[in-house]
Amino acid sequence: MLKDNILKVVDIKKSFAGVQALKGVSMEIKAGEVHCLAGENGSGKSTLIKIISGVYTPDSGEIHFGDKVYERLTPIESIRNGVQVIYQDFSIFPNLSVMENLAFNQELANKRRLVNRKRMRQIAEEAVAKINFDIDLDAKVGSLSVANKQLVAICRALMFDAKLIIMDEPTTALTRKEVDALFRIILDLKKQGIATLFVSHKLDEVFEISERFTILRSGEKVITGDTSELDNKKFTYYMTGREFEEEPFVPKNVSEEPVLTVENLGMNGFFKDISFSLHKGEILGITGLLGSGRTELALALFGLQQADTGTITIEGKPVKLNTPQDAIKNGIGYVPEDRLTEGLHLPLSIGENTIAAELDKLSNKLGVFDEEKKKQEINRWVKELAIATPDPNNACSTLSGGNQQRVVLAKWLARDLKVLILNGPTVGVDIGSKYDIHQILRGLAEQGLGIIIISDDIPEIITNCSRIMIMKNGRISAELSAEEADEQTLTRYMM
Repeated sequence: MLKDNILKVVDIKKSFAGVQALKGVSMEIKAGEVHCLAGENGSGKSTLIKIISGVYTPDSGEIHFGDKVYERLTPIESIRNGVQVIYQDFSIFPNLSVMENLAFNQELANKRRLVNRKRMRQIAEEAVAKINFDIDLDAKVGSLSVANKQLVAICRALMFDAKLIIMDEPTTALTRKEVDALFRIILDLKKQGIATLFVSHKLDEVFEISERFTILRSGEKVITGDTSELDNKKFTYYMTGREFEEEPFVPKNVSEEPVLTVENLGMNGFFKDISFSLHKGEILGITGLLGSGRTELALALFGLQQADTGTITIEGKPVKLNTPQDAIKNGIGYVPEDRLTEGLHLPLSIGENTIAAELDKLSNKLGVFDEEKKKQEINRWVKELAIATPDPNNACSTLSGGNQQRVVLAKWLARDLKVLILNGPTVGVDIGSKYDIHQILRGLAEQGLGIIIISDDIPEIITNCSRIMIMKNGRISAELSAEEADEQTLTRYMM
């Protein structure tokens, strides 16, 4: 039996300041379908979502909901036609309770002037019951985990007779266990006839959850089809227009003596008895579940948190890393997991972010910049790391996620490091940029840099690391060579 289309967009075009974001895109979504919308950053995914939800007005084209045809939509019309969008920030109020977040929209929609908390609690209870979500309704949303915030957003979406829920990169900050729980909810929604438009560039998730897919590239629809007809190679090619050969990393220039040695390092409540060495020219992978101690270890190695026990040695010399300045002075750089709030100053220019870690080298004793030297250094790194920008004076916020990550790398590489630690180096980065960043890291290792990649992206760890340490409950549960590692083995040690 053929399902009816919930949504059909026909020949949608949209331009911004002369730049064509969508070039005649068409797509159909059926009742109860899980449809993946994929594409690299800048492919037009977000623009299409905002047109479907009534935020943007298309320049031309049609939007069909059943037998209703629109040339333009308001957000209210989109909601009345059953569309709900869950953005990456979830658009919820962190200072309000779960109950208030769930009930206020309905109270406002019903034009109620007086707050009735008993009625609000009943509304909230009915909302969470729709997905069997067990949560304290009085808890402040700001105190919840990312996964629970997302479930609050899903409950709220279902309160408005949703027929199509659009999830924009819903798994970016989730653990594997939380992803599994989200996918179970999506499949439950499918049974109820509710469609999901799942926006992602993670290949494994696309294959696991979606039955059909649409891929955009440079504002054009490249292909729509059944996910069963795809494989990794085809998917990557459709998204990027490039073919990648992911060969395992084999270090070619490993130093005899370690550049970094850690012995019996411990931090009360987070990790203990951590010992390992890192040589110049190799990439060491550290993986583990959330809460395994992997991030706290990275912070201790960069002086952002202090270890209680153990020693750290750089090139045979014991060092105290009480502050990030201590780490930088000893040749250690750190690329944080959250580049937006910890790694970059987004309002500042690309150039200013690039040279942020080497201001002392570019100024004289009086603190006056050598403007010509500064310009040369910025241009050098923009060119060397292929940062895609028409002008390094543009704000860093104008860049895609992959290019922002290149800026963070440039900032540290300008310091002539001995050790570079990267926590989640490709989180939120599209396939093409992810491949390019991996190639940059391999090249840096070949030039003699010692690199540590901390990640729960197991394929990333296996492909790019010559040795892999697995952390569990604050300890090293195993250390494997790249040849010994596969997904099942790593997962077993992690669990």
